[in-house]
Amino acid sequence: MNVKSFLLTVATVFTVSSLFAQANILNAKSPEEIGVRTESQKAVDNDKPLEYGYVDDRDILFSKMTWEKIVLDERANFPLYYPIDTNNIGSDRRSLYDVLMKNIKNGKIENIYDDSYFTTKRTLKDIQGALTMIDTTEYGIEQLNAGETLSAEYINKREITAADIREYHIKGLWYFDKRQAEMKYRLLGIAPVAPDVNFIDDSEPDLVPLFWVFFPDAREVLHEAKSFNNKNSSMPFSFDHVLNARRFQGYIFKEENVQNDRAISEYVSQNALMQLLESERIKDKIRDFELDMWTY
Repeated sequence: MNVKSFLLTVATVFTVSSLFAQANILNAKSPEEIGVRTESQKAVDNDKPLEYGYVDDRDILFSKMTWEKIVLDERANFPLYYPIDTNNIGSDRRSLYDVLMKNIKNGKIENIYDDSYFTTKRTLKDIQGALTMIDTTEYGIEQLNAGETLSAEYINKREITAADIREYHIKGLWYFDKRQAEMKYRLLGIAPVAPDVNFIDDSEPDLVPLFWVFFPDAREVLHEAKSFNNKNSSMPFSFDHVLNARRFQGYIFKEENVQNDRAISEYVSQNALMQLLESERIKDKIRDFELDMWTY
C-alpha cells in the first residue's frame, strides 16, 4: 500500500509539473494571464541578454570566419524548427522563423540584409518576392482574356511558413583571445533557408537564404522568445542562449579564404561524404590551434 501511495505521489508531482510549465501560471487569476508577466515582475527579473565583453583587436591572436549549415531534420536542431502548427498551442511557443518574421514586421528587428557580408540592406517589401508566390490558374487567364473580372478562386497564393524552413545558415568568427588564452566563438549573422517559393512544389527545389539578420541586432527579441527544453519544460532556453551556447548541430560549408571565400561544394563537388570530411578538417584546424598553443 505504501509503495502504491509513493508511486501515485510521484506521478501526481510529474503531472502537476507538466501542467505548470508556463510562465506566471501559479500567479495567474485567469487563463488570459498565463504566460504574461507584469511590469513589476519584469523589473524584478531584470531579464536581459548577457552582454558581450569588449575584445580589443590587439588581443586576437588568431581568427577564422566560418559559415555553417544547421539542418533542421536533425533531432538536436528541433528546438529551432518546432512548433510549425500554432493553432493548438500557446502563444508563448513559436519557432525561430516565426519569431524573426514577427519582429521584422513589427519593426523590432530594423535591419535585414541581402547577404552574409551585410553590405546591402533590404526591407520587408523587398523580400516579399522571396516569401510569397501569387499565380493565376488557366481558368483565371481565360477570364482575363475574355475581358472579365478575375475571380479570387482562380488566384493561387503560396507563402513561406515555418514548416517550409529546411535549414539555417549562420556566420561567425572563431578567435583566440590571448588575454584569456582560449578559443572563443562570436555569432555574427543568421539566415533562414527555404525552397525557392516559385518552385516549392518540385521534388527537389533549390534552397535559398531568404534574408540575413545581423545577430547582435536581434539579441533582445531572441532573448525574450523561448525555445522548448525537452528535458525540463519549466526551464526553457531563449533562442539567444541556444545560438550563443551552440546548442545545435552545425556543419561548416564555407570558410574565409583567398579564393573569394569559395564554398566547400565549389571545390569538392558531387560527393557529400568528402564535403563532410572537408568540413571536419576545417573544424579540426581551428580546434588544433588552441591545442597547439599548449604544446612545447
